[in-house]
Amino acid sequence: MSTESTGRGEPDRTLRLLWRDRLGEPVGSRGPKQRTSVDAVVDAAIEIADEEGIETLSMRRIADRLGLKPMSVYTYVPGKAELIDLMVDRVAGEQPLPAPGGSLRERLEQVARLAWNEYLRHPWLLAIDTSRPPLGPNVSDRWEWSLRAIEGLGLSDLDMDQVITLVTGFVSGPARAYLDAERLRRTSTESDEEWWERNAPILEQIMDPTRYPISGRVGQAAGEEYGAAADPERAFHFGLARVIDGIEAYVKSAG
Repeated sequence: MSTESTGRGEPDRTLRLLWRDRLGEPVGSRGPKQRTSVDAVVDAAIEIADEEGIETLSMRRIADRLGLKPMSVYTYVPGKAELIDLMVDRVAGEQPLPAPGGSLRERLEQVARLAWNEYLRHPWLLAIDTSRPPLGPNVSDRWEWSLRAIEGLGLSDLDMDQVITLVTGFVSGPARAYLDAERLRRTSTESDEEWWERNAPILEQIMDPTRYPISGRVGQAAGEEYGAAADPERAFHFGLARVIDGIEAYVKSAG
């Protein structure tokens, strides 16, 4: 379940902050002398979220990191709602957007890979509801670039929207599973193999092969291959390939 969401801030203030490079950085008329910048506040917020999770983020924590008094942070960003939009837009611009080219499959793989990398760099993104997306320059550039991957294929505008939504939406599932598995490996005192070995004696007694012939066979093959119950990165590549198979077939039928 998402713990934060974008699009909750006051629109005028949020958009002016998101587009401050074009409109000029807002400067509060009241409060202490400017000792830092909006960029520094956003960077500090991202660092805290990366290190400890989005649930730990507060304006006070940001102030402590920047060596400011808590209330002074509000002279740069009016509140946490606006800050979340700024954070999401900032990380959307971290990775360079590859020049268009290659096959449809290669272009859609690039779209998915950027989202995958983003989740792995910033796991807190998975806790952000972006149903009302941050309408900033980096998010806008990414959306335009993603749509260019399928421009000129004969799809309707609505189909184009659905295709990119399908590809990027798929990524969050295996990314979440990958991060969960990595977190467990860091915090557990035993490996996946050791955990399975510890459970094996009881499982052999209760998992009747005549009752579970298919799951037993598949589970054994998967366990031997993965050394764990699942391989999320492999699932990402496999699932993405099948998603693109379907998109290619749809494009062909629509043409």
